Amino acid sequence: MKTFDLKPQLFDTLKSYNKKNFMSDLMAGIIVGIVALPLAIAFGIASGVTPEKGIITAIVAGFLMSLLGGSKVQIGGPTGAFIVIIYGIIQKYGIEGLTIATIMAGVFLILFGLLKLGTIIKYIPYPIVVGFTSGIAVTIFTTQIKDLFGLTIDTVPSDFVEKWICYIQHFSTADLWCSLVGVLSVIIIAITPKFSKKIPGSLVAIIVMTIAALLLKQYAGITSIETIGDRFNVSNAIPDVQVPVMTWETIKSLVAPAMTIAVLGAIESLLSATVADGVIGDHHNSNTELVAQGVANLASPLFGGIPATGAIARTMTNINNGGRTPIAGIIHAVVLLLIFLFFMPLAKYIPMACLAGVLVIVSYGMCGWRSFVALMKNPKSDVTVLLITFFLTIIFDLTVAIEVGLIIACLLFMKRMSETTDVKVIMDEINEESDISKGNIEHLTIPEGVEVYEINGPYFFGAGNKFEEIMASFGDRPKVRIIRMRKVPFVDSTGIHNLTNLCEMSKNEGITIVLSGVSEKVHAQLQKARFYDILGEENICSHINLALERAKEIVSGK
Repeated sequence: MKTFDLKPQLFDTLKSYNKKNFMSDLMAGIIVGIVALPLAIAFGIASGVTPEKGIITAIVAGFLMSLLGGSKVQIGGPTGAFIVIIYGIIQKYGIEGLTIATIMAGVFLILFGLLKLGTIIKYIPYPIVVGFTSGIAVTIFTTQIKDLFGLTIDTVPSDFVEKWICYIQHFSTADLWCSLVGVLSVIIIAITPKFSKKIPGSLVAIIVMTIAALLLKQYAGITSIETIGDRFNVSNAIPDVQVPVMTWETIKSLVAPAMTIAVLGAIESLLSATVADGVIGDHHNSNTELVAQGVANLASPLFGGIPATGAIARTMTNINNGGRTPIAGIIHAVVLLLIFLFFMPLAKYIPMACLAGVLVIVSYGMCGWRSFVALMKNPKSDVTVLLITFFLTIIFDLTVAIEVGLIIACLLFMKRMSETTDVKVIMDEINEESDISKGNIEHLTIPEGVEVYEINGPYFFGAGNKFEEIMASFGDRPKVRIIRMRKVPFVDSTGIHNLTNLCEMSKNEGITIVLSGVSEKVHAQLQKARFYDILGEENICSHINLALERAKEIVSGK
């Protein structure tokens, strides 16, 4: 293990930094900051907090992730994946509960990094990631229908099915002008990349629709278009640091939501960093990235912010505009801070329908319908995990979806691993193929009264019963049972337990067990478990020839 395994990428960057690097990072940082502005506002409002909290999160978290992170180009901030979780926590525990849950998630992320779990988290099954990401996308889209069409609804139900029933019942109350603003916003965002790759479509839509709404209100008397200012008091004051009161009861109740934030944040961040690596030809340090994520999520809620993670869209924008070092991410945070201080009051004129249009495009980008359709052609087990995770996400919540999805995936993994372990019976002759490359194949005859079994693959809890089932199918009782374990890479406690039971049962029946070809690793595990106290060291043989000789001695009574 390297001494500086958790060293931020910025440290190495500064050693060879020059003016050319800075100019490239400066332009990328400015553009990414502009791109992040509408998204931060939209994510903040959709999550159930004020728009400035979304920007504060992008500033604080974005700065710390670039400063301390393990990726050179990762851009951090609030993301669409957290909207559903944040909104649910606020509804149940309030803003203070969200603050505590985010701080706890930060602690969990730091522990993930310190315990070197960065590589393990990346092995979470792909169907689970696609399932809950698609589920989140559908949920985000569902939450924006009211604002997108300007529906007149006093209280929108929290349940997914009830929400759509409510929309259908109240769709006759849709406002024409709000609907027009929302639909045009979606169209502008969708077609902008065809004309300009540099200017973000969301920013163009917000500027155009805000000006249009002001003109309609000023000269046409259209006042039905709701804006951010109609719903929130927008402020550009930097909030004071506030540490929440944390009790043991509150901490216990928020462990599950906090863990969900941490796991989801880790997955999204590491996926984003991995995608970025493929584009720039670099390798991020996953554990350093997790520690940086943790620090960012510790600091963000102290300023009133919400959970944050690495954002794929903003990271790719950074790369496409020339960003190659963490300096670009730091500049992006500074640009957002300047916009917040000098232009935040103007945000009150942005139509809510326009922000809904921004989030509709975000949800479309998140849904990954092509990946979803492709996975539907995979084995039934993968399809099952995908659909269960997807429907649990939209019908219940993300916490339940991740927990159940991981449990099902683990069970399927156990099943597949058990299928890789094969137990077979060798009758009459053994073809010893160790020297097959030299053309020497030794035929070993099995003595009368001896049975030889061979285990191919790991001998663990998923395969332990196979051996017993095969032996039970033979009605005879030999004097010796040789178990070849040359192809057993490891054995777990359940496998040792099964072998122990087998030895004890065989001993009661007058049958001697002889192990053959036990590897050093398995031998150490069996010795540590005091398994040889039952079997006896003389019945542990390094090769099948020695095992057969030992079996002959036992059969002959020597």
